[in-house]
Amino acid sequence: MSNRLIRIRKLNEDSMAENETLKAVGAKPASSNAAAPNPTPAGVARAPMTELETLVRARYPLIYVVSWEEQRVAEEVAKVAERLGKRVFEWSATNGLVPYGTSAQSQKHKDTATTDPLIAMDTISSYVEPALYIFKDLHPFLKDSNIAIVRRMREMASTLKNTYKTIILVSPTFSIPCDLEKDVTVLDFELPAEKEFTALLGRIVEEVKANPKLDVSQVPKVREQIVHSLMGLTLSEGENVLAKALVRHHGLSEKSVAVILSEKEQIIRKNGLLEYYAANEDMSSVGGLDELKNWLQKRTVAFTDQARQFGLPAPKGVLLLGVQGCGKSLMAKAVSNIWKLPLLRFDVGKVFGSLVGSSEENVRRAIRVAESVSPVVFWVDEIDKAFRGSQGSSASTDGGTSARVFGTFLTWLNEKKRPVFVVATANDVTLLPPELLRKGRFDEIFFVDLPAAEERKEIFRVHLTKRKFNLEKFDLAKAAEVSDGFSGAEIEEAIVSAMFDAFYEKQNLTTERIITAVTQTVPLSKTMSEKMIELRKWATGRARSASREKYVSAHDQQNSQKENV
Repeated sequence: MSNRLIRIRKLNEDSMAENETLKAVGAKPASSNAAAPNPTPAGVARAPMTELETLVRARYPLIYVVSWEEQRVAEEVAKVAERLGKRVFEWSATNGLVPYGTSAQSQKHKDTATTDPLIAMDTISSYVEPALYIFKDLHPFLKDSNIAIVRRMREMASTLKNTYKTIILVSPTFSIPCDLEKDVTVLDFELPAEKEFTALLGRIVEEVKANPKLDVSQVPKVREQIVHSLMGLTLSEGENVLAKALVRHHGLSEKSVAVILSEKEQIIRKNGLLEYYAANEDMSSVGGLDELKNWLQKRTVAFTDQARQFGLPAPKGVLLLGVQGCGKSLMAKAVSNIWKLPLLRFDVGKVFGSLVGSSEENVRRAIRVAESVSPVVFWVDEIDKAFRGSQGSSASTDGGTSARVFGTFLTWLNEKKRPVFVVATANDVTLLPPELLRKGRFDEIFFVDLPAAEERKEIFRVHLTKRKFNLEKFDLAKAAEVSDGFSGAEIEEAIVSAMFDAFYEKQNLTTERIITAVTQTVPLSKTMSEKMIELRKWATGRARSASREKYVSAHDQQNSQKENV
C-alpha cells in the first residue's frame, strides 16, 4: 500500500476515533445526521477550528508560521495539542528541545546537545508519541550553505506524514530555500483582533482597579476608542503601552489614545518608507473648504462599532485636486486630528531602489506597515508627480518600474480590506493616469479652487489668531478684497512679510501694512492664469467642489456686471 493511501486511512481512523470519543461523553459526531442531543456537557463544546488546527489534523508535516508573537503562537499550538491529546515541545538555538512551558532559567530539562538542529530532528524521529514541535527562529539555519539541515528537513517532511507529529516553524520573517518550497506550508498568524484587545483591557482594569492611585473609572466611556487605537499592535506591545499610559496619566482615559498612537509611531519609524506626522492641525486651522469639511465630518464615526453594525464599510479615501497652496495637505493633517487616527505620509521617492523588483517590494512593505497599524490615515502628497513616469513614453525610460509600482498601488487601492483612509493630493491633473480617477479607487474626488472673498476673510482670521493678534484691530473685509486671486499660502506669506516689516520698524502690525505686503506680491493666479483656467474647465462636471462659494475673480465679476447692464 502506498504512503498516500496509508496516510488517508489513518486520517479516517482519526476521525472515527474522535467521533467515538464524542459519543462516549454524549456529544454528536460531526458527520451524524441525528437530531440534536441534550446540551453538550461542560468541556466538550469546541471553538471553531482554526487554520492551524486544520493543518495539524490533516497531518501537514512542516508548517511555517510568520509572526512576531512567539508566545501567542505557542499558546495557540498548546490549545490545539490539548484538543488532540498531543504533547508540545519547543526548540531554540539557546535551550535546545525542551517541553513546552519550560522557563529559560530552568536547567532541569535543558538539553545542550539538541541546540544543534540536526540532533534535535534526530530526537524527534526517535520519539514515538503524538506531539507538536515548535521551532523558534530556525530560518537562519535554512540557508543554502546548510545543506545537511535542508536535506534533513526534506526527509522529515516525508517521514512525519505517516505519524502523529508535526514541526511548526515560527519566525517574524519568511525565509526558506527553494528546496523546501513544496514541503513547507506557510501560515500568516494575524495580529490580535478586537475581542482580544478588549479582553486584555478588561484584565488590566481588573488588576489595577483596587489601586487608589490609578483611576480607571473612565474606561467604560472610552473602551471602544482605546481598543480601536490598539489595533495593529501585538498583544505584548498593547500590554506595554497600556502600562505606559497608566504610569503617565495615573489611569486610563481619553488621554491614553495619544500614548498608544506614540507607540505606533515607533513601529512606523522602524520601517523607513513611511513618515509619521503628529496631528497638530484641526478643522479650525483651515479657512474655507466647507463642503469638504462637512463630507469629512460625516465620516468621523465611520470606524466605530455602531457603523459596522449599521452595515457601513470603512471609508476608502479622497482625492484632492486643485490649485497649489489652497489647503489640500493641511486637510490631510486636519482629518487625522479630528478622527484621532495616526497620519502616515507615503514618500514615493523612497520606494525606488536600484535592484530589479526592490521598488515593488518596497511598496508592498509600506502597505503592510500601514495596514498593520490600521485604522490610519495614509497621505500621498502630490501623487501626480509621484507616478508621472507610469504612462506614455516615460514608462519605458526606467524599464517599466514606475508603471509596476503604480500598478501595485492601484490594485491595493481597489482591493484593500483594512481601514486605511487614503488622502491623495494633486496639482496637475494632466499628469494623473486615468486609471486613478475611476470610481472605486476613492470615495470622492474634490476640486480645491482659489478661496472666495468670505474664505479669504476666514483665512486672514485663522493666521492672525494663530499669531495671537487682536482681530478687532484689523479690517479683515478690506484685506480679503485686496487679496483677490491669492491662495491660502500666499495670504499667510503676506502676513509674515508684513510682520517682518513692522518688527524691523518697531511698530505694530496694521491692516495697511498687510495690504502693502499683498500689493507687493504677484500671486500664482496671475503668473499661471492660463493653466488655472484649464484646470477649472477640467474640474467642471468631473470633480466635486470643496467650497460652497464658487471662486470668481474681481475682473470676471466686473465683466459679468457690464454684460448684465
